[in-house]
Amino acid sequence: MKAVIMESLGISAQELEALEKPFAAEGVEFVSYDRTADTGKMAEEAGDADVMILANMPMPAEVIRACCNLKFIDVAFTGVDHVGLDAAREKGIAVSNASGYSNEAVAELTLGTVLALYRNLRAAEDRCRAGGTKDGLIGCEIRGKTVGIIGLGKIGRRTAELFHAFGAQILFCNRRTLADAPEHARQVSMEELLASSDIVVLHCPLNESTRGMINAEKLSRMKSSAILVNMARGPVVVSADLARALREGTIRGAAVDVFDREPPLDAAEPLLEAPHTLLTPHIAFATQESMTLRAGIVFDNLRAWLDGKQQNVIL
Repeated sequence: MKAVIMESLGISAQELEALEKPFAAEGVEFVSYDRTADTGKMAEEAGDADVMILANMPMPAEVIRACCNLKFIDVAFTGVDHVGLDAAREKGIAVSNASGYSNEAVAELTLGTVLALYRNLRAAEDRCRAGGTKDGLIGCEIRGKTVGIIGLGKIGRRTAELFHAFGAQILFCNRRTLADAPEHARQVSMEELLASSDIVVLHCPLNESTRGMINAEKLSRMKSSAILVNMARGPVVVSADLARALREGTIRGAAVDVFDREPPLDAAEPLLEAPHTLLTPHIAFATQESMTLRAGIVFDNLRAWLDGKQQNVIL
């Protein structure tokens, strides 16, 4: 059996070797490649593989259709909208993800970006390095603010815990009513959440119901003093609408870690020129701890699939 690792899993060669070793002893051959955007090269690399392992590199349907032996796609990521699932479904290919590996990493960065925006950290550092003072850069605190979380899954719940510990009030909205919601979080409608929150956090998946969900109309419902934090997927937000809302003062600011395309961003990305923003190149999931946890889940998924007990099932 051949397994191709289509991009780095973010762990050391020694860690990877240790994870591969028990499978290699059972006859699984692992071949690792550098990430590429060349679909022809992808198809060549994975063409005869039984198992494909990848993280967040786009894996088009045309590549999956070109793989004659492929039986299992092991995604080292939570979201799978970058994978050609229609093709996998057509060919009866099993797909699993690495749900849960980045709960802490994403939640912590969410809190960190809010602190950075609230305390004007980018401007304050520039001022300090230039020999200036804090004049005009007095910030504010999280304590007493209302945080609205759209998508109270595992990451959303951890984010709620952290903001609650800072003394914030927590609102959330979900597609379905949550009977097991934490006591410190209150479920409300999208309309109430947008109108009441000082901080709106996106932790929802990307699907047809959430694509373009945060648009000009939704932004107009937010407080002019509010900030938006997108740690979900880029297309959940209409970037041009958010950039316009920031320029016109419809909302106070935004922290964005995900975009319509994976960084590096095109110079035409509207948020690059928008004021009062903190932009990061999709780093929320990327910590040493989460990379180690992610790789462990990926190889646990492989073991479960080989044993006929697939876990973290997408397809």
